[in-house]
Amino acid sequence: MNGETEPTANTLDYSVVDSYWKKADPSIMGPYMMEGFGFPASAGSFRFRAESVIVQQLIHNAKVDTTGTVLDLGSGVGFWAEFFAQKFKKVFAVEASAPLYESMVQRCSSYDNFTPIHDDVLSFEPESRCSLIFLGGLLMYLNEKDVVALLRKLKSFLTPGGIILCRESTVRKGTVTRNGEYQAVYRSVPTYLSLFNSCGLTVAQTCLNVPYILLQMGCEFIKTWKENVPGNLQMISTVGHLAYWGLRLGNPWIARVPEVVGIDFPELTNHFFLIRSSDKTSPINL
Repeated sequence: MNGETEPTANTLDYSVVDSYWKKADPSIMGPYMMEGFGFPASAGSFRFRAESVIVQQLIHNAKVDTTGTVLDLGSGVGFWAEFFAQKFKKVFAVEASAPLYESMVQRCSSYDNFTPIHDDVLSFEPESRCSLIFLGGLLMYLNEKDVVALLRKLKSFLTPGGIILCRESTVRKGTVTRNGEYQAVYRSVPTYLSLFNSCGLTVAQTCLNVPYILLQMGCEFIKTWKENVPGNLQMISTVGHLAYWGLRLGNPWIARVPEVVGIDFPELTNHFFLIRSSDKTSPINL
């Protein structure tokens, strides 16, 4: 990851971010940033299924009203929109990238309770209150001032007892900004907690995304392999398949090895943040 630690995250060029996602491959591997590592196509499905177990448990623990409405912002190719359409009364899914939006519509159009919206998440205004607002890797593509503005706006659209559920890639300390053709801001958990607090929001649960950690270990291993092995000897497809299945066979204990031996690997982590609009509950770390 090329980047530098910043005191704030107001350095993204949105035109570059938009350009990247307008050209994104409409597959589960593309939005998951898992292309080019030689993993089998099933790797994306494995990660989504494992993450969906976490999301289902978080929703259950929070006692979210499933007869209410879900707002899925930055919905990508629609895997999460489809997941929510199977469990909630109504789902509104907002996506700005044309290829991702079209893929989402194709995936979810058979659900009568699903409404796709081709729009920018910052300018979009919900028409009704929501029991769940899902941000599945959205805040990392926003500058800090826009994160705050968006969260303050979304808070007003929650029903009583409603939640905002964020899934964001994180770093262990501070803020790291990635520049170039692919731009993103990786914030630490304390940084996110501070941002949420500044918006008058309370984090009821913070949950490590172990499926992400597992696959990210493979991504960072393959990246190091590419940097140190001559191109004609890399055999990315073979090495990627071996790395993936080695991680799968070693799951879940292999994800705990870096912590046990005291190394910061992988460089990127990921967390779910379950957020409420009041401070009636105390933060819980899982």
